[in-house]
Amino acid sequence: MPEVNRKRQRRTTFIYCTLLTYVVAALVWWFVSLEKQNEEIARQQYANLQAQSEALPTLVLAEKMQAIVKVEKRNTGKYIAEGVTFLILILIGAIFVYRSIRKQFKLQLQQQNFMMAVTHELKTPIAVARLNLETLLKYSLDPEKQKKLIRNTLDETTRLNLLTNNILVSAQLEADRYNSTKEELDLSTLLKDCVQDFRKRFPDRVFEEEVEEDADIKGDSLLLQMLINNLLENAIKYSPREGKIKASLHKTPASIRLQIADEGPGIPEEEKSRIFSKFYRIGNESTRKAQGTGLGLYLCSKIALDHNGEISVSDNEPTGSNFAVIFKI
Repeated sequence: MPEVNRKRQRRTTFIYCTLLTYVVAALVWWFVSLEKQNEEIARQQYANLQAQSEALPTLVLAEKMQAIVKVEKRNTGKYIAEGVTFLILILIGAIFVYRSIRKQFKLQLQQQNFMMAVTHELKTPIAVARLNLETLLKYSLDPEKQKKLIRNTLDETTRLNLLTNNILVSAQLEADRYNSTKEELDLSTLLKDCVQDFRKRFPDRVFEEEVEEDADIKGDSLLLQMLINNLLENAIKYSPREGKIKASLHKTPASIRLQIADEGPGIPEEEKSRIFSKFYRIGNESTRKAQGTGLGLYLCSKIALDHNGEISVSDNEPTGSNFAVIFKI
């Protein structure tokens, strides 16, 4: 978290705690004041009763004194009950407000990190593509070098297209404005096509397939393609260049299991429940080396849920992560 945000959070927390302390102190002062007033009224009533004691029978005097004690105790009990009720309501409200403020700070920080990441992710492919095109325009290169620059430019525009699609589809899904077209499709073929595209984009990476044929599912082909691409893109980011990326698809009578496994550093246990949150990324945005916006895995979870599925992550052996999506059919 940047130092400016930390200072603002500390300042807000201090002001909040000061106001809460003042409110609780005011409540205690209110109780003490009412209790003193109650005792003073009881003393005056005792004094008046003592002045009339010679004119009143002993039995009547005792009854009136008991009545004064009873009223005093009832008022004390009423003040305690009201004070405790107010204190509980204040504490519940304080906890709710504090959690809301913390959540707002966290969301604001994630949005800032997202904007930093998006800015970098947008500028990089644009700059690379422009540099490649300017090179092709200025110099007469041999055909092999031209093909390499063109292929590199296409890779960067593919990255750019994936990023913009993630942002647009994520916003549409969250606002329930995406027009999903569910149809029968072969998930086996879709997975093979996606892996083949990645083989072309990353010829130096090792991809392995274990795909059962005819895994039919009813779904949106564009969304399912984005789901697979995001999982493969995630594996590419965090796997070493010599690491193997394995895509597998298995079916049962009740479900289809899609898995993408990598041989990267893996994900800490405490982070596994957070990585599917919107904008969430492991580590610090200013020092993180891996590219990304924090939308890919969030979008995967939304797409899986939209297709009656569930996504999870586990450790790959001997190292890495294993992302699994189970579609119920």
